Amino acid sequence: MTQGEGGSRAAVPAVSLVPGGTGALNGVTKVVGRRARRWRDADPETHGPKPAAQPVCPLCERPIPPHARQSLHHLTPKLKGGARGATVRLHQICHSAIHARYSEAEIARRLAEVEALRADPEIARFLDWVRGKPDDFHAPTRMTRTRRGDGGLRRSG
Repeated sequence: MTQGEGGSRAAVPAVSLVPGGTGALNGVTKVVGRRARRWRDADPETHGPKPAAQPVCPLCERPIPPHARQSLHHLTPKLKGGARGATVRLHQICHSAIHARYSEAEIARRLAEVEALRADPEIARFLDWVRGKPDDFHAPTRMTRTRRGDGGLRRSG
């Protein structure tokens, strides 16, 4: 842009001029600058963000929709040295199921891989149940009695 008399700015032409001064290239006007990016990105057939594939929960193997509750699970718990270790994206209900059943120490000791989690009988029972639910299903998850320390005994009220 250039300064004109009186401090007004002269607009930069939005058309790229080609030899011959027609302002068109093969009959198509070429737009330059920010406006060109905005128009180009607005055309989903030729440009713009590509639809990202939905991530898949490695535990239950169901897709994780963008609006579903989800979280990152440290395969080795942060408290056991996994703060900078590998993580996996899980449905929140799948993540909660792991931590409701096992302590950080037990996860670090024997369940630090997705395959080990899937092979565990308690998690396998949960996975059989949750695979029949919608991809965005969520329900509150309680700690198991053995993890709470009740040992399966109920307190009288």
